[in-house]
Amino acid sequence: MVSARIARRELRGGLKGFRVFVACLALGVAAIAGVGSLASAIEAGLKADGRVLLGGDIDLRLTHVAAAPNKLEWLRANSEQVSQVVEMRAMAIRADGTDRHLIELKTVDEAYPLYGKLVLEDGVSLNELDKRDGAWGLIAAPQLVERMGLSKGDRLKIGEATFDLRGTFLSEPDKGTQAFDLGPRVFIPRAALAETQLEQPGSLIRYHYRIALAPGTDVAAWTEQLNTTFPGAGWRVRALDDAAPNIQRFVDRVGLFLTLVGLTALLVGGVGVGNAVRAFLNQRTATIATLKCLGASSSTIFSIYMLQVGALAIVGIIAGLIIGGAGPALIIPLLADRLPVEARMGLYPFPLILAAAFGLLTTLVFALCPLAKASNLPAATLFRDLLNPVMGRPGPRMAIALSLCAIALVGLAVLTADQPLVALAFCGGAVGTLLAFRAAASGAMTLARRLPRARNIRIALAVANLHRPGAPTASVVVSLGLGLTVLIAVAMIEGNLSKQVSETFRGEAPGFYFIDIQPDQIDDFRTDLDNFNGLDRYDTVPMLRGRITALAGVPVEQIEPPSEVAWILRGDRGITWSRTPPIQGSEIVEGDWWPEDYSDASRTLVSFDAEAAELLNLKIGDKITVNVLGREIEAEISNLRDIDWTTLGINFVMIFSPGVIESAPQMYIATAYLPADREVALEQELTDQFPNVSAIRVKEVLEGVDKILKDLGTAVTAIAGIAILAGILVLAGAVAAGHNRRIYESVVLKVLGATRRDILIAYLLEFGLLGLMTAVIAGVVGGIAAYVVIEFVMQAEWIFVPEAAALTVVVALIATVSMGFVGTWSALGKKAAPLMRNE
Repeated sequence: MVSARIARRELRGGLKGFRVFVACLALGVAAIAGVGSLASAIEAGLKADGRVLLGGDIDLRLTHVAAAPNKLEWLRANSEQVSQVVEMRAMAIRADGTDRHLIELKTVDEAYPLYGKLVLEDGVSLNELDKRDGAWGLIAAPQLVERMGLSKGDRLKIGEATFDLRGTFLSEPDKGTQAFDLGPRVFIPRAALAETQLEQPGSLIRYHYRIALAPGTDVAAWTEQLNTTFPGAGWRVRALDDAAPNIQRFVDRVGLFLTLVGLTALLVGGVGVGNAVRAFLNQRTATIATLKCLGASSSTIFSIYMLQVGALAIVGIIAGLIIGGAGPALIIPLLADRLPVEARMGLYPFPLILAAAFGLLTTLVFALCPLAKASNLPAATLFRDLLNPVMGRPGPRMAIALSLCAIALVGLAVLTADQPLVALAFCGGAVGTLLAFRAAASGAMTLARRLPRARNIRIALAVANLHRPGAPTASVVVSLGLGLTVLIAVAMIEGNLSKQVSETFRGEAPGFYFIDIQPDQIDDFRTDLDNFNGLDRYDTVPMLRGRITALAGVPVEQIEPPSEVAWILRGDRGITWSRTPPIQGSEIVEGDWWPEDYSDASRTLVSFDAEAAELLNLKIGDKITVNVLGREIEAEISNLRDIDWTTLGINFVMIFSPGVIESAPQMYIATAYLPADREVALEQELTDQFPNVSAIRVKEVLEGVDKILKDLGTAVTAIAGIAILAGILVLAGAVAAGHNRRIYESVVLKVLGATRRDILIAYLLEFGLLGLMTAVIAGVVGGIAAYVVIEFVMQAEWIFVPEAAALTVVVALIATVSMGFVGTWSALGKKAAPLMRNE
């Protein structure tokens, strides 16, 4: 075929002019392939370790109360083995009372763990936790040993029981069942739990029953038989397909985000692809015109250069796939301690195929326009294009093809995403942002064109170069600006959230949460708080746990809630009852509160979170069914409250009327507001007086949240660097594409008397103005994006973060000026005489 032969001959000249093309494609494809491969490796680890993470083939969880003997008998009779695990929060106190710390307590039996292994230090075994010299043994996380300065053999008091520290553990097999840790993990034997006296009615205790089934057992049939035998038992049943939901959600969300960042880099690189194709075709203008004069058709011209672009795209895609496919093998060992599970390294075809498809479609979307121009313009116009560049538009067929490729690119991103709506919103935002940057660049070029001519020739030349024919202004602003927008948006969001946390530190939040206060202790507890010197105020409310099972008569299993409120329907929720509306932290916005003396046990009412009700399509009068201690309670929504969660005070999604809930086993929680220098004294006094009560220091929780925010901000900023790197590649390509023009300009200016220093300063001013322009536009767009996220998504107070703006300006100036300097330095060294003689 003639087109293929000509394309092959032209490619013999090498990749000159297409290095940026290949690099842009390789970077974007590598990002998508690497992220997909890493996510697949983690998901493979989840599947392989499902039984270990879950603790069994099935995990049954009850809150507040243990399973009745008849249920345990049924479980043992219908499985190979059952392991009982109890989890709660408690206080670990040194025997001499000098130090104390909140812990995540876990009691285990002889069968634990059914799968996997609890890796211990010093050769200690769980079988060695028997009672010796009046003290049971415990195994602690190294963090607790470090924080409390413990040594092996030191004694701790947990509740009313005394324990010896007999060792530490390195890894916990069934970690996937724990959603959130407020303290270090501590293991004690199941037999020791009774002596702690922590097992009180209404205490926040989770009872897990891990089931090992016989090989070949149909899990779905077994679960159905269980629910049929014990309808409304109130336990949460989880099987291997839901072994670690928190980890799976984390992997899905991070994978989606990183894939979208990779797609952003690919779109930015697409601008570089278009620039490279356009520059290459500009160099081939005379060749194309000659071929047309010799009788080559438009389709032949298009085929020649489409084959070349396709061949080079394959090179870039293959390079990206190699890098992306090998990336996890390099990253996983570095992140082994930070990954939630052991990732399984391997070759995962689907993410590689997906990345290749993204790369191919991006190439088509950005390369078709310049190819259409080159193939459709008449030969005479192409010859004139050598001196006076002309603008061409794709014909109807090419416009349709371009539209179909763009739709396919968006469709691929949406259909392969775990959250299609998020992917669709991203695609819409990306297109909108690209168009906004393109419009802003055009506006800036128009403004530069209309500015009065500066008297200083260097400044005048720099400003003129921003709007001259073939100026890189538009491509640089679009490509580099997109990465800078992500950078400034992340920096401002992280800065705003950190400020919210620091302000909460300064007095809005309570100093402590106290949990597991028993009803017969609450009066004495309040008396101690009343008599404590330095306490500003405190709040106490009753609390128990319940799981929503139906909304407006629809079982939750049939509801797909918006992601913002999915947590409300996931697992147990804290609930309370009250005769009067809350004084602080919430306000009734619809409906009425029940009378203070309300006592109709046949009609339970509930106050619900207004925002959650709107997202779940609930209204006044709708019924909510909640399972409390195995009993289904149906409540009618009486009013909706606007809740301010940012105060970290006591607030509940659901507050019930007195009656049925009031009579259920429950405990009390309390918050205490006091100066920081009195916190230790209050904690010591109350936990000594009430050993079963756990004190959660809010300051430590907020410090952890602030650290997470900073770590996330740093990680996302580093990831945004991928998009910035793609923008820099596009900038380098734009500079390279204009290299011949700059040589010609510098020679002409030298002939007219300009010195090398004059020309260099003019070029540096040009790129400095280009970087400043890009930074300003990115700052505005990124600031608006951050404002929308903070004000409307997170509903927090917006503040301007000047450091983020300054960082954007610095990055943009360094990138553009350095690239401009590198790109123009060689042009300045060209002698005028050879070029003037056309040698």
